[in-house]
Amino acid sequence: MTTTRPHDLAGLPAASPRIRRILAPNPSPLTHQGTNSYIIGSGRVAVIDPGPDDPRHLAALLAALDKGERVDAILVTHPHLDHSALAPRLAATTGAPVHAYGSATEGRTPLMERLAQAGLESGGDGLDLGFRPDRRMADNARLSGPDWELSALHTPGHLGSHLCLSAGAVLFSGDHVMGWSSSVVSPPDGDMGAYMASLDRLGAQDWGCFLPGHGDRIDDPATRITDLIRHRRRREAQILDALAAGPADPARLTALLYTDIPANLHPAARRNVLAHLIDLYEKNQVTACDSIHPATAFQRI
Repeated sequence: MTTTRPHDLAGLPAASPRIRRILAPNPSPLTHQGTNSYIIGSGRVAVIDPGPDDPRHLAALLAALDKGERVDAILVTHPHLDHSALAPRLAATTGAPVHAYGSATEGRTPLMERLAQAGLESGGDGLDLGFRPDRRMADNARLSGPDWELSALHTPGHLGSHLCLSAGAVLFSGDHVMGWSSSVVSPPDGDMGAYMASLDRLGAQDWGCFLPGHGDRIDDPATRITDLIRHRRRREAQILDALAAGPADPARLTALLYTDIPANLHPAARRNVLAHLIDLYEKNQVTACDSIHPATAFQRI
């Protein structure tokens, strides 16, 4: 697959800056058609989520600039390789600084940090462990250019250092809210309790549209957030119902509950189940039969 031609997004809320979308050539079961990179503004622009370290995508991003345009800022919603790995090469090419919340392991809750120190591994190879931003963006930090302004919202859950970025009524929702699928939450980097709290935070605001890290624009953000919350609460109830029959580990629960997805997606589903179990453990609704790890059995209290 080759990188798609850039195009200006039409039909955005009033007063939105110019936004161009460039799709990276990295489709997969977990990235859908690929990673969405966005160019914000005109003249002196910002790039959100440069994408995977692929020279074809670097060339496409540079080709998407109008004659005389320059990249003033590079922003990364979160340091997973499919979003952040191209940032150093794009920064070296353009001279623009890289802005993000922090490294791949920052922003964890104390519980997740304890689990990580105890040896709980992330369960995936997607972390960009070498990622270090040039400039850190704290919650509510702002960054602007001649015709654009972006505000950071720290939205941990998919990753502790995940940011969403708002441009007025437009929200660049990264991997926290996607239209085509729910997010993978893989402890200790992902945290289901934090994920739900971040959904609640986003749901408390009135948005015109979401531009996700994967998949198409979401034109009814309120409904999408409600659906995601309902889905997670339903999954939580299913786990508790299954544990009423006796202790079970994430693999057993995944086999019981995820009967409608291909087998190659079961490893990611097991991590979601583990995230739910840890959240239920934290809320004193289940107990662990051993120290918490991916094969630990849990039982309902």
